[in-house]
Amino acid sequence: DSRGRTNHRLGARFNMLACLTIASALASVRVRQGAHTMRAGAPARARAAASMGDYDFTLLLDCDGVIAETERDVHRPSFNEAFKLKGIDTEWDVETYGKLLEVGGGKERMKAHWDEVGWPSAYATADEATRWGLCQELHTKKTELFMERINKGDVPFRPRVLATIDDALTHGLDVAVCSTSNEQAVAAIVAKMGPARASKIRIFAGDAVAKKKPAPDIYLLAAEALGTNTNRCIVIEDTNIGLRAAKAAKMACMITKSIYSQGEDFSQADAVYNDLSFIDLDVLQEYVDANHAKHLFGVA
Repeated sequence: DSRGRTNHRLGARFNMLACLTIASALASVRVRQGAHTMRAGAPARARAAASMGDYDFTLLLDCDGVIAETERDVHRPSFNEAFKLKGIDTEWDVETYGKLLEVGGGKERMKAHWDEVGWPSAYATADEATRWGLCQELHTKKTELFMERINKGDVPFRPRVLATIDDALTHGLDVAVCSTSNEQAVAAIVAKMGPARASKIRIFAGDAVAKKKPAPDIYLLAAEALGTNTNRCIVIEDTNIGLRAAKAAKMACMITKSIYSQGEDFSQADAVYNDLSFIDLDVLQEYVDANHAKHLFGVA
């Protein structure tokens, strides 16, 4: 009947509009991605005349490997020193630790390692609760050692991380750090950014959630706490497990490869870069818009 034909025409027009919107957003991102990937000059700046409200997204960053290269030269030696102080004959070399980063969380990392290679002799016949207690004890000590190293020296911030955070904060955007690392360790790194930045950055880390990356829980918690839709968030990650966590939360995710993640699978990422050198808020906004459109119209 005429009503059915009218509804059919309206449905067809809506589907066409949806496809055009998505295509436009994706094309825009592809153009910007190509421009920023190929450009060799100074980084593009956020719009000079932009005012608060021009951007509509929440910026979520992983910590280790994204904000600073701390895994190999700060976390790993801190674990090894904690083992030594406890009299445990375990030492993680660079290659071993890189493999262990596939496990989210320091306590979980130790357990996974000893489950595979065998537990220290004093814990060879211990029950699971005792073994987990050892991991907790060692991780507490490791965190103390990590913070000592951070507090004594300069944090190796990655290119344009601080500038990107500054741009976001200047334009009134929420910024948070979401990490599987201990909250105190993350806070120590954020504090090194200076009080003006640190006071405005939320931290979601450690045991704030029961399930760690690649589970999406830490990112879902951040979105809920900040009062934002997951589709309006963009995550900066450096690992496959972080990427999987972000995408499971239906968030846009940009990868900046770190020392340990060069060969990982990032096929699900919205974009992959070596660092943030050629990225500004306009680029981030476009990835968010494209991701939002895909989820809004049910094509992702």
